[in-house]
Amino acid sequence: MSDDIRGTTAADIADSVRALRERGALRPGSVLPPVRELAARLGVNRNTAVAAYRQLAQAGLVVSRGRAGTVIAGVDAVAQEGYASDTVLRDVATGNPDPALIPDPSPALATVAGRPVLYGEPVIDRGLDAWTRDWVAPDLSHADFRITVTSGAVDAVERLLAQALTRDDAVALEDPCFLASIHTVRLGGYRAVPVPVDEEGMTVEGLRTALAAGVRAVICTPRAQNPTGASLSARRASELRAVLVDHPYVLLIEDDHFSMLSQRPYESLIGPGHRRYALVRSVSKFLGPDMCLAIAATDPETADRLAMRLSPGTTWVSHLLQRLTLAQLTDAEVSARVASAGAHYAARNAAFTARLREHGIDAPVTDGLSLWIELPRPARLVVERLMRRGWLARTGDEFALGDRAEPSHHLRLTVHDLSDDDAATLVTDLVAAVR
Repeated sequence: MSDDIRGTTAADIADSVRALRERGALRPGSVLPPVRELAARLGVNRNTAVAAYRQLAQAGLVVSRGRAGTVIAGVDAVAQEGYASDTVLRDVATGNPDPALIPDPSPALATVAGRPVLYGEPVIDRGLDAWTRDWVAPDLSHADFRITVTSGAVDAVERLLAQALTRDDAVALEDPCFLASIHTVRLGGYRAVPVPVDEEGMTVEGLRTALAAGVRAVICTPRAQNPTGASLSARRASELRAVLVDHPYVLLIEDDHFSMLSQRPYESLIGPGHRRYALVRSVSKFLGPDMCLAIAATDPETADRLAMRLSPGTTWVSHLLQRLTLAQLTDAEVSARVASAGAHYAARNAAFTARLREHGIDAPVTDGLSLWIELPRPARLVVERLMRRGWLARTGDEFALGDRAEPSHHLRLTVHDLSDDDAATLVTDLVAAVR
């Protein structure tokens, strides 16, 4: 109960609220007393109560809702990528790569065992560092970038934000947005500022508005944006770089998650004068999600800050995993399989959208593992009807930032692993569900 709050200093009051929250006496959504009321009851200066609430807000324990008061914060649930558990429905909402197209690591495994790596040694395998530098150099306008290895792209983004931001800092996110980015920003206590995405990627006016709102970081997906599949055009990338010229110290994170599988050229927002940047590429889409490794090519200062968070003996990425990744990346047969997989995803998605157009549903041919399909009616209604026909799909509502006045009219479907017969059945069921 809020009446049990005690203390005569800001620290004591904050500790009292924290203790009540930990014991369950104050639950998420519980409203704390107004500052004046609390100060009067405890016999302290109003500024002391204000300072206590500020400490709690900075720790992410309370949220100020203006005239609605200060409330105990909770953790909002965020939908997760991957297969749904406990369902008998055919899941076309996964966003997963096809396991049959992921190269078998067995041949490479026999080559990676070697001298053990000990505490105090370099945390990045020298061979992987050299190879990845050559991989990203053509796509960066900076020659002095440094490579950092992380445990996947989500880990890279979390560390990049943590080394640059504090709680309640604003971050520009694409809208609709990749689920993991929404989750990372919420858990970090940052404020998400939505930037609309169209068929050419992040919009110019949306980015300009976000920068005017004071965002300290921008997360962009230059190609195969999840969930829409949009890729930056050369024209749009140039326009966005022009907007960013006046904001060189805003941390610009490019998540090139589809990289080697992409059928589109890479268009970067990182201009030659931008001072804080990171190009992140993971291997999970083409070497498999269990290969939890990504590289971040960053400016030297950002690299130094990341290195502090990857200190030897605590959080380096296993050198065995680094060697295994390098062994596969430098294998001609693996490279050919990855290229073939990228072509397969593109062909299967294009075939599915062609079937939809035959039935009057216009779906763009985009890049990535999934399709973003616009419907003439709310997607939730269509999903409910598809469930009755044995399919599990995702609505665009799950990828939206904040509350929308209108329900989404989009579905994200992962169809590349369907047989021709199953794809035809899904199209028939989808058309029936829409009409």
